[in-house]
Amino acid sequence: MKSRRPSFRHPDLPKNDLGFTRRDYEGGDSTLCAGCGHDSISNAIIQACYELCLEPHRVVKMSGIGCSSKTPAYFLGKSHGFNSVHGRMPSIATGANMANKDLVYLGVSGDGDTASIGMGQFVHIARRNLNMTYIVMNNGCYGLTKGQDSATADKGSASRKGRPNPFESIDLCELAIALGAGFVARGFSGDKAQLVPLLKAAMSHKGFALVDVISPCVTFNNTATSTKSYQWVRDHMNATATFDFIPPRQEITTQYEPGTTQSVTLHDGGVIHLYKSDDAIDVTTRRSSIDALEFHREKGHLLTGILHLNENLAETHDILETTDTPLNRLAEKELCPGDQALQKLVETYR
Repeated sequence: MKSRRPSFRHPDLPKNDLGFTRRDYEGGDSTLCAGCGHDSISNAIIQACYELCLEPHRVVKMSGIGCSSKTPAYFLGKSHGFNSVHGRMPSIATGANMANKDLVYLGVSGDGDTASIGMGQFVHIARRNLNMTYIVMNNGCYGLTKGQDSATADKGSASRKGRPNPFESIDLCELAIALGAGFVARGFSGDKAQLVPLLKAAMSHKGFALVDVISPCVTFNNTATSTKSYQWVRDHMNATATFDFIPPRQEITTQYEPGTTQSVTLHDGGVIHLYKSDDAIDVTTRRSSIDALEFHREKGHLLTGILHLNENLAETHDILETTDTPLNRLAEKELCPGDQALQKLVETYR
């Protein structure tokens, strides 16, 4: 069943600071099942890019294989894009990023594409801290091949017509924190009010930013026995804290709630305001973040929001000391400086 947008748009649609309307960030009509959580995530991406005033032609969309990996066709139709093979999106994203680091990289993957066939690639892109936003549309099943359990399906949960999953699940957020990722968050496709600022903060973070989004599969995995269903997630969500993301172009304002307010300034000047109650989690320390995930998992809760944030990490280009000029702009003179320069380099290894 197709989800079609109306062709008419009001001529006076509001514009962002760059003069783009929200429509400029849209893509083609979705061919996913009606009610699929992935469509809600696509709309949240559109809204986040519109509010961040990103130039569509400066965004690069990367994906692998799966229902989730079809979604880049449904947003940012005027952006660059590459649909890679199953589980190999991180390699393609790394190569493109190495060639031109001045673009905004947005990777879209699924729980099968990331936690199964692509696990080895995901592990290394996280530990290398590549400057990109990595979105996992996590529904706990393989929607394209009739709903088999994926590696993120919780132990004991059951999809439609399936027996309870006998295997331990992989928590991609906990894994990313352990690997040293500087920005890790989890959202829910049915909570746009939380998801949009999460995406805005992730896209403004310098380094690897993981956003794991629970996205129920309405065809195969939206039953009372599934921990990835709409009803279960709504009944068991527990947020780390409420927060706002303030882009650097706007005046920074905040309101103080009971407890404390912690402000974190990102590399681009944007500010995340974490409104923390007295018992809230300190997401700026790796140990506290992992402890919180384990604590809520044991209680049967799904922890959402910003799970870990560290702005003091070097990203891949800083670690490798690459040139300030993107590689795709270097001429032959810079790439092949001649025999004398080569000899000088060789001498440093003697």
